[in-house]
Amino acid sequence: MWEAPFVVASHGMEENPILNYGNQQALDLWEMSWEQFTNTPSRQTAELSEREDRQLLLTQVETQGYISGYRGIRISSKGKRFWISNAIIWNLLDENQQQCGQAVNFQQWEH
Repeated sequence: MWEAPFVVASHGMEENPILNYGNQQALDLWEMSWEQFTNTPSRQTAELSEREDRQLLLTQVETQGYISGYRGIRISSKGKRFWISNAIIWNLLDENQQQCGQAVNFQQWEH
């Protein structure tokens, strides 16, 4: 999965969730090192004007368990905007079936 041609990324359940995984494609797209990526609040992957809609989406995922076909604008660490399309976002569960984070997978993006 690390070298896959699609993006896989996840964050935890902190009050201000921090990214805790991104494959190489995610690191390249957001223009970050592993260290930068895994110390970034996930909300910072979206522009300020997009964060409220993003949070509503994540709340919907939390309730439903997943969502597919998502399209939205994101921003790299260097300020480059890009669309992600046909994203799947789902809840991550621990061994006790308790939510421990959320993840995203997409293979379509456009700068």
